[in-house]
Amino acid sequence: MTEANRPAWHSLSVEEVFGELSSSCDGLASDTARQRLQEFGPNELQKGHAISAWRILRDQFKNVLLLILLVATALSVATGHGTEAIVISVIVSFAVGLGFYQEYRAERAMEALQQMAAPTATVVRDGREQQLAARDLVPGDVILLKAGDRVPADSRLTEAVNLQTDEAPLTGESVPIEKQTAPIAGAEIASGDRTNIAFAGTTVTYGRGRAVVVATGMSSEFGKIAEMLQGIDQTPTPLQQSLDRVGRTLAVTALGVVIVIVALGLWRRAETQQTVVELLLFGIALAVAVVPEALPAVVTVSLAIGVRRMIKRNALVRRLAAVQTLGSTTVICSDKTGTLTKDEMTVRQLYAAGCTFEVSGAGYEPEGQFSAAGEVVDPPAHLLELLSAGVLASDARLIREGEGRWEVRGDPTEGALIAVALKAGLHKTQLETLMPRLDEIPFSSDAKRMTTFHQADDGLVAYVKGAPDLLLQSCRTLLTDQGEIALDDARCAEIIEENRRMAESALRVLAIARQHRASRDSVSDGLTLLGLVGMIDPPRPEAREAVRTCAGAGIKVVMITGDHPVTARAIACDLGILTSGRLITGAELDELGDDSLQSAVDDVQVYARVSPAHKLRIVGAMQTRGHVVAMTGDGVNDAPALRKADIGVAMGITGTDVTKEAADMTLIDDNFASIVAAVEEGRGIFGNIKKYLMYLLSANLGEIGLIA
Repeated sequence: MTEANRPAWHSLSVEEVFGELSSSCDGLASDTARQRLQEFGPNELQKGHAISAWRILRDQFKNVLLLILLVATALSVATGHGTEAIVISVIVSFAVGLGFYQEYRAERAMEALQQMAAPTATVVRDGREQQLAARDLVPGDVILLKAGDRVPADSRLTEAVNLQTDEAPLTGESVPIEKQTAPIAGAEIASGDRTNIAFAGTTVTYGRGRAVVVATGMSSEFGKIAEMLQGIDQTPTPLQQSLDRVGRTLAVTALGVVIVIVALGLWRRAETQQTVVELLLFGIALAVAVVPEALPAVVTVSLAIGVRRMIKRNALVRRLAAVQTLGSTTVICSDKTGTLTKDEMTVRQLYAAGCTFEVSGAGYEPEGQFSAAGEVVDPPAHLLELLSAGVLASDARLIREGEGRWEVRGDPTEGALIAVALKAGLHKTQLETLMPRLDEIPFSSDAKRMTTFHQADDGLVAYVKGAPDLLLQSCRTLLTDQGEIALDDARCAEIIEENRRMAESALRVLAIARQHRASRDSVSDGLTLLGLVGMIDPPRPEAREAVRTCAGAGIKVVMITGDHPVTARAIACDLGILTSGRLITGAELDELGDDSLQSAVDDVQVYARVSPAHKLRIVGAMQTRGHVVAMTGDGVNDAPALRKADIGVAMGITGTDVTKEAADMTLIDDNFASIVAAVEEGRGIFGNIKKYLMYLLSANLGEIGLIA
């Protein structure tokens, strides 16, 4: 089955998928699987044509300056100037060796991508479950998935029980995606919207599922990214291009010097009695003097010093020339999750008893204040009840790691509930000691709620958290500072409006309710609503100032994310990225031709719901418009665009190995502000190199003029 005639698996029913693949719920027969393995090949990423070490070494000598210096070395040896020959040889060897090392390391990006493949898989073959090497999977195989598994191949889900997968490395989604089995209309939709497909290389975070393999190896979404990586050639940096131009200019100048000196010598030959060979050697010697042989050493030392200074500012540079590229950057294309935001879900707003409370602080750090109507307040009793319920109805744990960093073990949404409770002085361990959990009804994608039962003084208490629109239907009363009151139509309308307002602000909203003297049968109705909780992956506080600094320095900041347009717009407006420009989605990009995109890139400030191929097009269009583009990213989906950009910037904490290998620079702290600091260093280094070059050229040209 070729790419051209492959159906849109997400749009087909389960029965149609099995029919297309000639498979069934019992999986394939072993003989059929062996035949398909011969037809489709192993389920692994193929390496592109490897560039030999010899070719990488040979390419280092395409630099005009180095060729002129090699000529200078040969002439120095011919004229008996051994010391000069040795010095120039050391400079050339150092420059060639450094370039060879950098390019040889860049070839490791594909190896890192291959390591992300799942080593084994649980497969149904011949009607029974068995463990197989993931490389032996073929289209039509039925696989089983459970929490903690890495998905071994692109698969159409046939069964999903509370199944959630972490697709951040592939699509950039900041929270796990709930999976389902129903067909999805539309042939061409973004990967993040194909909720009935489990993608190779993603991880199951919750629940379990069953799926039929529809694409393996290079036909999977990961394979398409690998193919993109193989097809991208790294372009010279602005510094390398500038030095090449200088080299060509010097070569022409040197040739002109030779011609002039030899011509003058021939004209005065009767007086000087010099031979043609002597005149030629003298002309060539002066021509070599045009070349500032110290320039490669000056450039290398300047860049090396810059690298050391950048490390102190949390930027780790892999390629020396990338240091200066930062100084020439005109556009920074930034991923959202983890770079502009904390990549830590944070409760921003709480709604209880008709009052909205704002919560300060960002991330899982349990530091912040509660405010109402613009004034800082202590959480009232009914708000503490809401916070306690959120903690008790959660399975996650908040742990303080080394260097004081707080991390969540479990679902990020539940981690946010625990963090906001800690800001109010409520500790999970203490609450669980006072009200131990006795039973639970796990979250289900149908009911969209989770219920836990706890021992209290007056019997069993149930705490329920879930989707507001569904949970509200089960509530009959509302908790206020005066106690429980009837939840009439007017109050319901007010709560629905508050839920809508929070959602339009890109907040993920949960409703939390309780029931005294509860049982498993009674919690479907008669609940008391405690309130609403609105959370988001918040912008980094320092990112706003960094965006303003970029604007002041003439650098445009563009957000490119696979996340939902509503979320992207809210974050971009908050940071000051989306001002007078516009937001477009991946679907709208597909409708634009290359010429139209090139015309639009100067006006667009946010790209949402984009794929890896979209990111490549965006970067290419900007480069065509004459921009020097820096691209940031952390997921595998960012790797092709990072390789394509003039400078790729990977995240050191959340970034995958693939991203780091494809990038030129890694941010140790995953902070957008560190990019701005690196740009500042790069501009300073470029200025220093220009001063060195002017000094060296002026000295050399002065000597030539004097002798000539």
